[in-house]
Amino acid sequence: MEEPRYWDIRHVGGESTHIDIDNGVVESAGTSFFDTAVLRVLAGKGWGILTIDNYASCSKADIEAYIGRAIKLARVTEEEVTLADAPSGILPVPAPREDPRDVSLEEKRDLLASIEAAARIPGIASTRGHYTEGMNRVAFLDSSGQEYQYEISRCGFSVLAVARKGDLMQMARESEHTITGLNLRHREAMGREAAERAVALLDAQPAAGGRMHAVLDPELAGVFAHEAIGHASEGDLVKEGSSVIRGKIGEKIGNEILTIVDDPTIPEFGFEPVDAEGVAVRRTEIIRRGVLSAYLHNRQTLAAVGDGVAGHARAVAGDSPIVRMSNTFIENGDATFEEVLEGCGTGILLKGSRGGQVDPGRGIFQFNAEYGYLVENGELGAMVRDVSLSGEILRTLHAIVLCAQDRQMHQGFCGKSGQSVPVSDGSPHILLEDAVVGGPGA
Repeated sequence: MEEPRYWDIRHVGGESTHIDIDNGVVESAGTSFFDTAVLRVLAGKGWGILTIDNYASCSKADIEAYIGRAIKLARVTEEEVTLADAPSGILPVPAPREDPRDVSLEEKRDLLASIEAAARIPGIASTRGHYTEGMNRVAFLDSSGQEYQYEISRCGFSVLAVARKGDLMQMARESEHTITGLNLRHREAMGREAAERAVALLDAQPAAGGRMHAVLDPELAGVFAHEAIGHASEGDLVKEGSSVIRGKIGEKIGNEILTIVDDPTIPEFGFEPVDAEGVAVRRTEIIRRGVLSAYLHNRQTLAAVGDGVAGHARAVAGDSPIVRMSNTFIENGDATFEEVLEGCGTGILLKGSRGGQVDPGRGIFQFNAEYGYLVENGELGAMVRDVSLSGEILRTLHAIVLCAQDRQMHQGFCGKSGQSVPVSDGSPHILLEDAVVGGPGA
């Protein structure tokens, strides 16, 4: 058999639990199990990749046969692949406060039901609660003899409340996801908070659009950091020419108060003890004091592009690793929230996120806030709804003129190339000068 230049196997087995409650009715609840591996073989010019189900039952002879098949696949690839050297090492996984596996499905159902029930206040037309839990047992082996294994659990919930008054409907959502154990206990206040905000939005006025100073809360500013900068810094997009910050390492692309980081090492939802290629993870400053400092890479994109570090390869069970973010955030500044409002003067505070669009290649974005408040003479005014933020990524980086000291992280999932991985993003409150704010009146 032809000897490959390199091979690795990443085996993920585990279980996944979900619970869905709609208007007090349990729609679904159950646990599924999985056992799959991805074999990558570097031979000829490129990769031969195979997915192997029920890997735990494979013999040594089976693995050798799979490597032979992967070599044949690698021969037909056209792109020349080179892998950069990268440090190895694995971090300990934080121990959960309460292991979700020690709590029955019935108890989890009841805990979620209490959160969802707390959202059913007067004015609420419908509610929904969702719980998800994953336990992954990961093992990695490569042709250099590097080997690691670890076990990690992730769980979280969301509660959605929809308020209605006549033909007008408004919704609000609260969620929390973690790697530090079951988090369903004593969370009823989050259900009530979502409901009260949805009801309040019924009486909020639609925002007037235009150019104005805008304060972004930690959730929306974190979305900006993740979507507009994090994706643009991913080495595969940089390599393909689909990034507005390609070729700008060492250039000042934002205000000097601005530092944006991706850090898989902190115990947030995007934590990884080691990346999916067996590379040690570390904090990476994408932008440091306004200067573009590094891209995020796997071993292949680091070899092709440079200007950054590997350790940012991630993959879901059964898929090949690709360059991904983990915990992405804007660092704290030295202002207080009150100073940020004072600096805003007259403008708007945008809170929460309802999604949006970003084009990292063209360098433009549009995000929808969940709601906002008018800012008048440095003081919070009336609540407003139907508000968005849009602009050019590079211009916006220079327009961030104040960062508060109150960074918060928010958890969720990021989709790319058909893979959805857990991430966190965050920020302190930040002030944008001359922001483009959209609303029905724009």
